[in-house]
Amino acid sequence: MNILPIILAAVLSNNFVLIQFLGICPFLGVSQKVDSALGMGIAVTFVMVLTCLVTYPIYQFILVPLGLAYLEIIVFIFVIASLVQIVEMVLKKFIPALYSSLGIYLPLITTNCAILGVAELVLTEALVTGLFEAVMYGLFAGVGFTFAIVLLAGLREKLDKLPIAKSLKGFPITMIASCFMAMAFYAFSLI
Repeated sequence: MNILPIILAAVLSNNFVLIQFLGICPFLGVSQKVDSALGMGIAVTFVMVLTCLVTYPIYQFILVPLGLAYLEIIVFIFVIASLVQIVEMVLKKFIPALYSSLGIYLPLITTNCAILGVAELVLTEALVTGLFEAVMYGLFAGVGFTFAIVLLAGLREKLDKLPIAKSLKGFPITMIASCFMAMAFYAFSLI
């Protein structure tokens, strides 16, 4: 088995945020500071890995054999919501500063379509042929999300210090920076 195509696809050419436009809410909302962006990226990566670890076997060994594959979305959302609650409790207990800085965006990981997207994609992705590949795809999709959100946070911190026209300050310049990032990542999908 070759992991390199999975890594390249998940991080660069098939990046959930910049190519598939999934998970935009936390991408734009938590990217003001690099520290909070990194924390959100790690939390999303953790949930993505656990989601793939749990949902892939449930789908392959329970839902499909019992003819209940049509329930996958409901089951996946239940699994994701449970995992996010666990992450939220752990952060609140052990890293309260990060818990506070993530604010409302932490429980919103439950509805982050990138998490559900990775759970669905590992079922149809040609590169994924088993549980190990599913978990690796989830891990590197999370790494790609983390890379994108930290990169945007770094750009936003630099942009806040630049003399920019008043009409472009804040959200407009963030959208412009995001668009340039998406164009750069799109070039990886052309290779």
